[in-house]
Amino acid sequence: MKLKTTYEGAVYSFSSLKELFAKANEEKSGDRLAGIAAETVQERIAAKEVLSHLTLTEIREHPLLSPEEDEVSRMIENQVNKPVYESIKNWSVAELREYILDDATSGSDLKRISRGLNSEMIAAAAKIMSNLDLVHAANKMEILTTCNSTIGYKGTLASRLQPNHPTDNVDGMIASLKEGLSYGMGDAVIGINPVDDSVESVKRLLHATKSFMDDWNIPTQNCVLAHVTAQMKAIEQGAPADMIFQSIAGTEAANRSFGISASLLEEANDTARTLGTGTGPQRLYFETGQGSELSAEAHYDIDQMTLESRNYGFAACYDPFIVNTVVGFIGPEYLYNNKQVIRAGLEDHFMGKLHGIPMGVDVCYTNHIKADQNDIEDLGVLLTASGVNFVIATPMGDDCMLNYQSLSYHDVAAIRQTMRKRPSPVFEEWLEKMGIFENGKLGKIAGDPTIFSR
Repeated sequence: MKLKTTYEGAVYSFSSLKELFAKANEEKSGDRLAGIAAETVQERIAAKEVLSHLTLTEIREHPLLSPEEDEVSRMIENQVNKPVYESIKNWSVAELREYILDDATSGSDLKRISRGLNSEMIAAAAKIMSNLDLVHAANKMEILTTCNSTIGYKGTLASRLQPNHPTDNVDGMIASLKEGLSYGMGDAVIGINPVDDSVESVKRLLHATKSFMDDWNIPTQNCVLAHVTAQMKAIEQGAPADMIFQSIAGTEAANRSFGISASLLEEANDTARTLGTGTGPQRLYFETGQGSELSAEAHYDIDQMTLESRNYGFAACYDPFIVNTVVGFIGPEYLYNNKQVIRAGLEDHFMGKLHGIPMGVDVCYTNHIKADQNDIEDLGVLLTASGVNFVIATPMGDDCMLNYQSLSYHDVAAIRQTMRKRPSPVFEEWLEKMGIFENGKLGKIAGDPTIFSR
């Protein structure tokens, strides 16, 4: 491999593919914290140029983390379709980018070639793409998945209704749930982050959400985002869960820090299939976020964007119903400001889609990051233009349990109307039947949670 170039009279040489990948990244505070970021803009440009000339074969034959020592690497490698890979293996990263962006290349074409790509190849292409490139490319792809209902259709924007409560009070959670539904939220999932992730707490919240869904014939899915083992025990004890959730990472060591392994997720998938209430075929929900491997001290000097891409390669092995990255949640140590959060959100969405998974984004920020609500709304619009499968919606954009800011119920409703997006079809039918929607948009009673008290 040629890992050096001359730029503006200076010679830039990179000692390894791992260093090259890190220095070709757009500016991220997490890479700076790890000591692997480009020192100057000129070095970043040089790294991008060198990366663009590498072939897909060179990337595959020089893994950043050996399959012999990491099960995530093994699983990603085993997913590569050999005939498709053989047909594109001599492409450079630049040629892959050009193919992705070519007007003659359809979403179906991208799905086909994605089967011959590994996660590092996908990350490499994203590193040499602009924000508009990422929007344009991701918008080509339609990824449909089905649990109780189907999401991901072109022209739709689904949402996860997140009725968290600071004490897991069921009445408080249901009040927030009613308000979210009254704005048309919840077609991706009604998903609660519990304060108490004990089995009894998980059971109580699952029973409450499923009972409400059944009472009002709501065509969606429920989930409580406790640790996978707590959910499995709750389901085994009769709790009605349509999906099982788990946060995942891009290395085996980072996954161990989460208390999970590949075999445990296989067991969870089997539990959801045999004992869960979701009709399927997809019944898993994964959450990711740039920087999680660094925070777990399990990043192996690999940049956080490439590790995030590996999250999606790992997730794809389980055919999940939904996956979302939580952009801006971990904090400024990993994504320092609005520019970095917006870039990461667009990168993550594109990389997830090119892995063939149903990609959503929690468009959010913490109060100690250099971003505000305007930045989050900007990213929400950009992701909607990208064809994001779903976003997360919270009451007034403020999660009172996790203490971070996100899109509000009315933000998502406004983005749908502005960008001419609709809820998922069967959910929209239910909204029309309830009177929440009229002629494809919010009706007169929208935003009034008392409609669920009649």
